[in-house]
Amino acid sequence: MKRFVPFLSSDPVVAVIRLQGIIATGGAGRLNDAAVAPLIEKAFRRGRPRAVALMLNSPGGSPVQSSLIAGRIRRLADEKRVPVIAFVEDVAASGGYWLASAADEIFADATSIVGSIGVISAGFGFNEFIERHGVKRRVYTAGRSKSMLDPFRPEDPQDVARLRQLQDQIHDAFIAQVKARRGPRLSDDPGLFTGQVWVGERARAVGLIDGIGHMVPEMKRRFGDKVRFSGYRQRRPLLARLGMGVAEAALAGIEDRAAYARFGL
Repeated sequence: MKRFVPFLSSDPVVAVIRLQGIIATGGAGRLNDAAVAPLIEKAFRRGRPRAVALMLNSPGGSPVQSSLIAGRIRRLADEKRVPVIAFVEDVAASGGYWLASAADEIFADATSIVGSIGVISAGFGFNEFIERHGVKRRVYTAGRSKSMLDPFRPEDPQDVARLRQLQDQIHDAFIAQVKARRGPRLSDDPGLFTGQVWVGERARAVGLIDGIGHMVPEMKRRFGDKVRFSGYRQRRPLLARLGMGVAEAALAGIEDRAAYARFGL
């Protein structure tokens, strides 16, 4: 009641944004700027929060969507002058760490996996398979680079070289983001930007996180025992909740398990 009375102070509020899952354009439950923008906007603008806490659990995904989400968080944090503190659960790796780097401070569990500052691309080659079955691949292009990395044709070293050039540019942008946000807190560990991952205290030692801690105790330490939490998270589409998206959910589940499995989770 007292929060509606002008001359009485309200209990401090911390907005909690949950960012969980693979970062990708489209797809139910995926993290992307279009899906999470309304949540982030509400978290910063509703109820005058003393801080915004990011609850992170992501093995990564699209670098573009990672950049867009992180950029939105920073713009609102600067505009509203609200501190942002990230809390890593199981993993904040690759694009997941890009999201974490948007925070002013990053905390993790002693067993959280953090890092993987690199770029990965994977696929399959089916050219020998279709040759054994008498299938011929016919591709016609205008522009010699138009059909790059076609999985039904033998691997072309020039295609691989072009892909690596693209990956290097994305990697450079990722490194620049981390350096801009973490600055002097980063160590000179030679493995920092190689795609290597760290766990808990070791992640703190190399400067990727600021400490070992959990959200509720840390927020109470800062704002007192009467701090209130206002949560914001994605909701599944209505059809998915009614069981109409079973096939899509099954495929998404397989993709999620594969992504998390890269980190032993």
